[in-house]
Amino acid sequence: MQTHLQCGRYRLRVDATSRPLVMGILNITPDSFSDAGKYHALDSAISYAEEMIAAGVDIIDIGGESTRPGSQPVSLMDELARVMPLVYALRDCGKPLSIDTYKPEVMREAIAAGADMINDINGFRAPGALEAVAELDCALCVMHMQKDPQSMQLKPEYQDVVADVSAFLSERIAAMEQIGIARDRICIDPGFGFGKSLAHNIALLKNIEHLQTTLDLPLLAGLSRKSMIGAILDKPVAQRMAGSLAGALASVANGARIVRVHDVAETVDALTVWHAVNQ
Repeated sequence: MQTHLQCGRYRLRVDATSRPLVMGILNITPDSFSDAGKYHALDSAISYAEEMIAAGVDIIDIGGESTRPGSQPVSLMDELARVMPLVYALRDCGKPLSIDTYKPEVMREAIAAGADMINDINGFRAPGALEAVAELDCALCVMHMQKDPQSMQLKPEYQDVVADVSAFLSERIAAMEQIGIARDRICIDPGFGFGKSLAHNIALLKNIEHLQTTLDLPLLAGLSRKSMIGAILDKPVAQRMAGSLAGALASVANGARIVRVHDVAETVDALTVWHAVNQ
């Protein structure tokens, strides 16, 4: 597997000898499932980004559209109005900026403004998405999602969730390589909670190393505060930190090289200890 991820202005280590990378979630949406629009205002979003940087975050993932189950899409103009001021404000913060979007227009604008990575829940399937990023050097996270956020959790079904997700990601990687995107720009995300039942999520979690080895690319795992954590613990979102830390540790123990989280300081500490023990 590749040892580095080309991430715009940065080249990030993703080999097994380095501490797994922590991607901090910065949702600037009024209807985020985890923070209820807490960072919707620009000044509070900047302050929170500064907190994550001080805590040791490796990548900051900016999202301008909620993709929680049942969420409704937002317009292009609304998403740009939310995302772009923050990209301009943080582009010289010393950390790679990732943009959580499936819209090609947002991809282009954000990368031009200084973003280093595109994190696409739709796997770069929108018309023009691959073309928007093909000639650049930004990192690309290709994720699996069954259906769409409005319907994805309505009785998701698979013949074999691990094989099906692997086949989807393999097809998307082939499409990316076909238009000249280098493999060292790509990481994969099985899409925990995006069209999966608890059993599907656990099967994918147990098979992270299989997916990563089969596809020969670093895997990003996003379990933080999600419904699978709530289902296991029978606890609301606000009480899922400990469960989310356990999920992050389970992910990296099974091979994940990047974890996408809300609780950056706590996750950095947990992974630093885990890495020291497992060196």
